[in-house]
Amino acid sequence: MTPTTKGVALVTGASSGIGAALARRLARDGVPLVLTARRLDRLEALAGELEARHHVPVTVISNDLGRPESPAALVEELDRRGIEIEWLVNNAGFGTMGAFHRLPVERELEEIRVNVRAPVALSGLLLPAMVRRGRGIVMNVASVAAFGPMPYSATYAATKAFVLTFSEALIVELNGTGVRVVCVCPGYTRTEFQERAGVDTGMVPAMAWMSAETVADQAVRAAGKSGVLVNGVLNSAFTAGLRLAPRALVARLAAMGMRDRV
Repeated sequence: MTPTTKGVALVTGASSGIGAALARRLARDGVPLVLTARRLDRLEALAGELEARHHVPVTVISNDLGRPESPAALVEELDRRGIEIEWLVNNAGFGTMGAFHRLPVERELEEIRVNVRAPVALSGLLLPAMVRRGRGIVMNVASVAAFGPMPYSATYAATKAFVLTFSEALIVELNGTGVRVVCVCPGYTRTEFQERAGVDTGMVPAMAWMSAETVADQAVRAAGKSGVLVNGVLNSAFTAGLRLAPRALVARLAAMGMRDRV
């Protein structure tokens, strides 16, 4: 029988951006890793870097979480290899932009599968063992977009709102079990995300941007206790205002800001 590898962090969407930054930050702390994403070449390159620099074991599993069967297949592969997950980092996700009625609906449904269905499935498959062991961390990466409706990015904002409220509920449910839940809500972060989503970032002031490394460092530091982390002082103030403002007003203001970027 293959011996169980304990204390491992599973990072989804680890091939670039915040996912890769989280993998680097965890490896720096000596945490063994399982990295998963679609792009195997990038995962293997990152794994080689982390093993050489930090001397931590890194397992690479190529997986497309946009496919309905993928979360279960991923967990089955972990079980087959005898890998026990102590950190679940639900980072994989993507966004789309444009008027919803003009966007291909299949791409929107794929977005829901990656951003919502996969975190729920992986949490449901891995949490029971964490609770039995009395330890574990679930880190869900949402966005400041979770705090209000966002016309011209309607599906993305809705998926992140789900991740936020799902996390807030789990925080309460799992209190006292030894399992911590952290929901990370970054704002504008310099990654490939904007290019893939078709976001025009020219109008975003420089002071609004954060690096993926800063987001990852704050996220790992916040994992010591359950809660919602909004990255950055500006983003914290912004989301606090969104919680208080009428949602219809938030939607109209978001539409004004987004219309010129799509």
